[in-house]
Amino acid sequence: MDQLGRDGAALAANLRTLCEQHGSVAAVCRKINVNRQQFNKYLSGAHVPSPANLRIIANYFGLSVPMLFADPEEFRTLVEGNFFHAMATARQLPEFSRFVSDMIVENNADHNDIVGVYDRYQFSSIYKGFVLRSAFCIYRNREFLQHYYVERFPSFDDPKKTEYVFKYYGFCFPVADRLFTADFEGIQSNEMTFGVYAQVKRNAKRFMFGISSGIAATVFRQPYSTKVALHYRGPGLLRRAHLKELTVMDRNDPSIPREALQYLGDGSDMIQMS
Repeated sequence: MDQLGRDGAALAANLRTLCEQHGSVAAVCRKINVNRQQFNKYLSGAHVPSPANLRIIANYFGLSVPMLFADPEEFRTLVEGNFFHAMATARQLPEFSRFVSDMIVENNADHNDIVGVYDRYQFSSIYKGFVLRSAFCIYRNREFLQHYYVERFPSFDDPKKTEYVFKYYGFCFPVADRLFTADFEGIQSNEMTFGVYAQVKRNAKRFMFGISSGIAATVFRQPYSTKVALHYRGPGLLRRAHLKELTVMDRNDPSIPREALQYLGDGSDMIQMS
């Protein structure tokens, strides 16, 4: 299959996923004012929409045009995680508009050097003394850089089973060679976290080192601040292969990059409020 065919197949799969989340195909066609017969050709992969229709479709679903052509497996992970809906809702809030106005200065840089998938390492606030490996992804959506990351914690009684899963999603703001992040947790919906990171390149390995702070709305999850190391894995969105690697590890685990361990130290400087 040539590139055009692959693009058409990816678009078709992603449009089917979006239509599943937005009711019937007929309803979507009415909303975007696109002929149902023509739209069916998009869904089958027989045709790729014109640039004008691509913009109409992308705008309706609140996405950028390139996101419509993302790998279907990665795309479904985002949709099923409800990340797109949450971000669209946040963008409509007047409080967010004011926040963005205060944070963003005119900036035409594409920041392609930071977009992609990362392994995220920090000392766990649940498993004391152990390192948490989560999956972190930065992607572009229209004028915004957005991110999401997923944490999985194994059961104390049966490490092969997952006890807790947390999913965070939010926005990234590159400012003065630093990356600022603001996000919220989407499963329990009771925590906001903030981070600031600096990019470091060593021996062809790409890292960002920084600090993350979290504030929960309940007494069951205490506020914290800790060092975080981000290790770049590659372009694209999170895939199931990335999610399978999420766990809590002993700090001597050889799969943890040496650079990440050197930055994290022994975890003694993690701050938790009791």
